[in-house]
Amino acid sequence: MKINLKVRFKNPYFYVALILAIVAPIGVYFGVNAEDLTTWSMVGSLAKEAILNPYVVVTVIVSVATFLIDPTTPGIGDSKRALGYDKPKDDKL
Repeated sequence: MKINLKVRFKNPYFYVALILAIVAPIGVYFGVNAEDLTTWSMVGSLAKEAILNPYVVVTVIVSVATFLIDPTTPGIGDSKRALGYDKPKDDKL
């Protein structure tokens, strides 16, 4: 399985999706909404609880792994063409 991470890191949407892939399972498991996190100590406490819970850790790992899979290719890696990119492909005509 090869993934062209150097190109993905150049796309700002990669970071948004990665953060959601990590935060969403934690929020769902603990039943937390964004408006519930009003202090940094609450965020830290939630992060600590998540890290100490093996089920949540595995759920986050699965979520991130699923996020990294390119559904347009067979298997779980990037296509040979995508592996050759140096920057995200621009499909604008």
